[in-house]
Amino acid sequence: MPTYVYKCEVCAETFDVTATIKQKEAGLEPACPACRAHKTRQVLTAGLVLVGGGHGAAPAPSCGCGSEGGCCQA
Repeated sequence: MPTYVYKCEVCAETFDVTATIKQKEAGLEPACPACRAHKTRQVLTAGLVLVGGGHGAAPAPSCGCGSEGGCCQA
């Protein structure tokens, strides 16, 4: 189940809410755990993005693979 981050507009408490996508689409309105107010809004967070850098993936050969009879044959 996804976890969403919410912030209370009354007391500024930030908290996590675990809910199904179906619950979220139905209009999830969580109560603040600190002050019980329902005046909360979702905080958008950045996702994890992995970009290159040699973390387990080999770079593609630069010899013209796929052209004229195979890949990088000597």
